[in-house]
Amino acid sequence: MTITDRIQVNPKIMMGKPVIKGTRVTVELILRKLSEGAAEADILDAYPRLTREGIQAAIRYAADTVAHEETVILPKSK
Repeated sequence: MTITDRIQVNPKIMMGKPVIKGTRVTVELILRKLSEGAAEADILDAYPRLTREGIQAAIRYAADTVAHEETVILPKSK
């Protein structure tokens, strides 16, 4: 299944985790690297098949996923 033109979810690739289409680079990996302070250029150097557009698609996918989450606030238990 293709989520966007760049993100793919396939149970046969990386156990179904969202990846950049045509690679085995997961959205999770990209987000983790960015959160650890890696520069876009560092990620692109480490994963030659990855593109700048792929990194942007991963960020967009994550934002869309969080935007569609439902938050349930439970009352405090005593």
